[in-house]
Amino acid sequence: MKISVAKTAGFCMGVQRAVDMALDASNKFLPPIFTYGPLIHNPQVLALLAEKGIHVMDAIPYSGSGTVIIRAHGVPPEARYHLEQAGFSVIDATCPRVTKVQSIIRGRAADGYACIIVGDADHPEVAGLRGYAGEMGHVVKDMEELERLPAFPRAIIVAQTTLNRHLFADVRAWAAAEHPAYKVFHTICDSTEQRQREARRLAETVDIVVVVGGHNSGNTQRLAEIVAHAGKPVQHVETEAELDTNLLRSAATVGLTAGASTPNWIIKRLYRAIEAQRGDRGGQWQRRLIAWQQYLLMTHLYIAFGAACLCLACSKLQGLTHYFPYILITMLYVLSMHILNTLTGMKEARYNDPERAGFYDAHKFGMTALALGAGGLGLTVAATMGELPFFLLAGLSILGLSYNMPLIPSFVLGPRFRRLRNIPGSKALLIAMAWGVVTTVFPCISVTGGLNSATFAAVVFSAGMVFSRNGFFNVLDMQGDRIAGKASLPLLLGKKRAMNLLRIVLAAAVAVLVIGVTAGTLPGLGIPLALCPLLLLLAIRNNCGATQLPGVQKEFLIDSLFVLAGLLTFGWWIVT
Repeated sequence: MKISVAKTAGFCMGVQRAVDMALDASNKFLPPIFTYGPLIHNPQVLALLAEKGIHVMDAIPYSGSGTVIIRAHGVPPEARYHLEQAGFSVIDATCPRVTKVQSIIRGRAADGYACIIVGDADHPEVAGLRGYAGEMGHVVKDMEELERLPAFPRAIIVAQTTLNRHLFADVRAWAAAEHPAYKVFHTICDSTEQRQREARRLAETVDIVVVVGGHNSGNTQRLAEIVAHAGKPVQHVETEAELDTNLLRSAATVGLTAGASTPNWIIKRLYRAIEAQRGDRGGQWQRRLIAWQQYLLMTHLYIAFGAACLCLACSKLQGLTHYFPYILITMLYVLSMHILNTLTGMKEARYNDPERAGFYDAHKFGMTALALGAGGLGLTVAATMGELPFFLLAGLSILGLSYNMPLIPSFVLGPRFRRLRNIPGSKALLIAMAWGVVTTVFPCISVTGGLNSATFAAVVFSAGMVFSRNGFFNVLDMQGDRIAGKASLPLLLGKKRAMNLLRIVLAAAVAVLVIGVTAGTLPGLGIPLALCPLLLLLAIRNNCGATQLPGVQKEFLIDSLFVLAGLLTFGWWIVT
């Protein structure tokens, strides 16, 4: 089964902005905090906001206090006036595209133009637009209602921003033929048009399309209608529990798209659920392969093995010979730290990786024992190598454990910066530094008592690979991290800058290896090893669309680049 994901699936700009403003409000303002009407049409997001103390206000009281956030769809101007008169502080999270339409209607209605709004009269956006038109407003949902309107001496026509673009094309043609004096404004959001075009393209190339989004979301309903109109089976679901697995198993190709109010973590869950059907549709060996891949990823055993392979590569780059104990120590250290990091980061894992969160909830005791056992065994092996290896590893372990612990009294820097994890972007940098030390510096100092001319290049290679791998997954998890309050690097820099930084880091890793071999400071092994950051660079480049979903196989493939470093090193050792 092949799964094609629409690049336009997920939050549009207006929805993302509204959710961000609501989350910021929960951190900045004292309760109570409300949204006037549902902020967006997605029950999962609304439930999440309720957990953060942001509740829905359905009717404006005579008096009140607190903060009210105006929904992304906008509200009639009199609603905002009544909110302010009641005593609320108002935050306007109306989508800028909707604000533009409101401005057009307000100006033209004041000039005496009839304002024809094409859309769903019951939709909150249309209700808000009609509020700006006042008595000059007329709402029609289709061509039949439009043709029944009386002729106006002066009129404008606008569209609900999520309207079906083919319907509005018919409206424009009708206006040009019947009422050329009418002024038609193309107000359908570009994001909506792109989403609808891509849904139509998906329907032409796959056997079945899954549309993810709230059942009361107008733009999501239109996506499902477009697919159905194209003659393809369509499933409109809110969560993975609603999937018709029997229908999916019969499909060779599945398309996945989502409405503008659907968060990435919901799309990710659907992707994983559909991906699981791939194994069910295949033979027994394929089901077992996917199950083993999931197990190795969830337990961090595979990335720990990748760390061991990376340590082997860096040891050979530095010309070390007595390196096997340090490969074992590296694997145990990474396994321990990654498991403990997952156990202490369950809040964001519930959004970004729900399968892993569920696994750790079910096996909390066993995974804790594995983490502590791996860490203890690593320290024991280090102790047998001497005092220096033991104290180096102990220092790294303390650094890893202290990441989530309060280190500074709250009265010094405030509660926001008591922990290392509270420092924006610290996780990606500290993990890369820890890997660079344990895979490169630690073996070299322990064996030779110091560093050599190849150590710098080896550290750049190792830390650069890890930094880019983690940074890439942080980009995929931006929405979940934002909601969990985690200050990741992409949230600090922005998605585009973060992706550019990853490309620069990987390009630097390739350059350092090639230059090192050319200058004679690195063995020829540096050339084949340069393939690893180069392949990671290509993987990132090929997965930088609007919606990026790791999936089991994609995540496994990226982590396999660390294993590839070990295989290339072993092959080089055999050949030379």
